[in-house]
Amino acid sequence: MKYEAETRPWGMYQVLLDSDATKVKLITIAPNSRLSLQSHNKRQEQWTLVKGTLTVVLDDIEYTLAATGESIRIPCQSKHRAWNKTDKLVEFIEVQTGQYFGEDDIIRYEDDYDRV
Repeated sequence: MKYEAETRPWGMYQVLLDSDATKVKLITIAPNSRLSLQSHNKRQEQWTLVKGTLTVVLDDIEYTLAATGESIRIPCQSKHRAWNKTDKLVEFIEVQTGQYFGEDDIIRYEDDYDRV
């Protein structure tokens, strides 16, 4: 079974698992790039660092994941952002659980690439 992979302005993601109960992605963030500040109404996420150093903004507080395997829980409806402040690639696994996993459940508050 082949799942989607998409290139984005900040890097790319690859879907590793897509079921009724969960969606799992490998997310790669390019050096000195970040995802939009966003929230979701229908899912929560768990992010686990695979490579690099990831800065996570969660409800206006910055956290740093620097050791492989470190993780952070992103509760449903929390404002969050993944940010690579380094000059090397960052990779993390995102495990989504909840009611719905579509990309249209993204509410953007700030975006470096002028997406709505």
